[in-house]
Amino acid sequence: MHVHPVLVTGVGGTVGGVGRTVLDRLREQGVPVRALVHHDDERASALRAMAGVEVVVGDLTRGADVVEALAGCRRAYFGMGVSPAYLEASTTVAAAVREGDGLDLLVSMSQMTVSQMDLTSSGESRHQRLHWLAEHVLDWSGAPAVHVRPTVFMENPLFAQVAVASILRDGTIRLPFGSARTSPVAAGDVAEAVARLLLDPTEPSRRVYELTGAYSRDMNAVAAEFSAALGRAVTYVDVPYEEWLEHDLKKLGLPPHVFDHIATMARLHAENRYDRATDDLAELLGRPPAGFDSFIRNTPALQP
Repeated sequence: MHVHPVLVTGVGGTVGGVGRTVLDRLREQGVPVRALVHHDDERASALRAMAGVEVVVGDLTRGADVVEALAGCRRAYFGMGVSPAYLEASTTVAAAVREGDGLDLLVSMSQMTVSQMDLTSSGESRHQRLHWLAEHVLDWSGAPAVHVRPTVFMENPLFAQVAVASILRDGTIRLPFGSARTSPVAAGDVAEAVARLLLDPTEPSRRVYELTGAYSRDMNAVAAEFSAALGRAVTYVDVPYEEWLEHDLKKLGLPPHVFDHIATMARLHAENRYDRATDDLAELLGRPPAGFDSFIRNTPALQP
């Protein structure tokens, strides 16, 4: 199967770099990779310099670009950042696969919230709704799609920006989660799982994989993990939601669509919507999921 390149999208993503890690893992196994990039910049130039990587510049919402990127591929990874155009891109990919010449596997990045949604649910963010619709569009198209649904990434701004900022400022994790429990997952683990699916010559055993951290715990327990890894006291401070929006989240200067998504994730945390734990990641990787100690090791701002 490795005669054909594997298409990887989202290689320029910023939250955890899942697409780029997938690309690296495929290259390590000698698999030719075609990287679809949105901008022909220095990152694209760096990819072109890599052996075994073909770079295609294009837009996931443009049919001609997607058709060109998929040509000759038998397997592909579809991932895209938080964007109002997410459903348009997903639909374009679905149509291109349907009209293509025989894709065997499309691993699509989704999110855990989809597992708890239906047509009439309304408490989720607009982006979560786009993910729910995108899964349906891909399935209706007949694409050989496998949906990977991670819970919240450790690298999500909730932890990687807001929590890290307050830890550095005064040794606290300021989030409006109350006593709810959560099971953050490392983006690197999710990327490894995607790569395993793409590398396995057999057909996946299921069409949905729900990827969580090793266990679900409240934020006091998360603060204790930070304390142990950093060797200094870190405490959780439960902040009223509206106060947190005004004094913590707005400081990040996020685009409106992204702000709505992250704000909703915080609210859903307080509603205990992220209290999930599955064995899917351990099944795919053959090891337990990484904990916050690995996140801390890979966060330069937290290093001594």
